[in-house]
Amino acid sequence: MTHTLMKLPFDENALEPYISKETMQYHHGKHHAGYVNKLNTLIKDTEFAEMALEEIIKKSDGGIFNNASQVYNHDFYFNGMSSKKSAPSDTLLEWIQRDFDSMEQFKERFLQTAATLFGSGWVWLSINKESSLIIEARSNADNPILYEHRPLLTCDVWEHAYYIDYRNVRAAYLEKWWELVNWDFVSENLANHLYIEFPCDEYSGACEFKEGK
Repeated sequence: MTHTLMKLPFDENALEPYISKETMQYHHGKHHAGYVNKLNTLIKDTEFAEMALEEIIKKSDGGIFNNASQVYNHDFYFNGMSSKKSAPSDTLLEWIQRDFDSMEQFKERFLQTAATLFGSGWVWLSINKESSLIIEARSNADNPILYEHRPLLTCDVWEHAYYIDYRNVRAAYLEKWWELVNWDFVSENLANHLYIEFPCDEYSGACEFKEGK
């Protein structure tokens, strides 16, 4: 199986002025593509050659894990942004209010976690094994699926995500990134989780996207 670089769900300049076309060309066209190419090289003629990406992440270590996880993480990051304004679904908002008290407190905690993560890594909104929403900071290529968490949203805080546009001011990047969050993507990830975990007749929120609501 050959892993391929995902096509961006928007034009390279679509996120301007928050994220520049130049950043997108380097981030997606160089860094993301580099992880894909390196992964394909590393898994050739190995037990991982025919595995799906998530399976590789769960079963590998070292260079294979790092590159596989970075492909997954970048796929998730780019899908989680949009130039079009969106809002959390009623179900997602209900969960955020349940676990963080309010959308405002969730934003503050998420961005603070991202701003203070030491070094490179990712900050995730995930569902843990107790079906609670959590914010988790993961260094380097670490990934929530290793802990049986269901990711809903991620922010890349490696310097290559923001250095061209914001230099070393990570907090400024984070505030602008928040304006680009694709809440439809986040809401659908939650809906898909609920659809798997609960039949529609037991949890109406699970049907929210399946029925086009």
